[in-house]
Amino acid sequence: MARARSALHRRFHATTSADAGMSTVEYAVGTIAAAAFGAVLYTVVSGDSIPDALGGIIEQALNTSV
Repeated sequence: MARARSALHRRFHATTSADAGMSTVEYAVGTIAAAAFGAVLYTVVSGDSIPDALGGIIEQALNTSV
């Protein structure tokens, strides 16, 4: 019984300890992806195309005859 318990403990420990440090890598990749997405979003929003498009939509909505 003790031998089976020891084997089970070793197997459990081997499967759970193989990911040591994995969460740190996942956080780093997530942070880099979020920063890149923020940079792209800032570039798109700070350009002239978004305000022009919104202005056109609002102008068209206000000039629509009922």
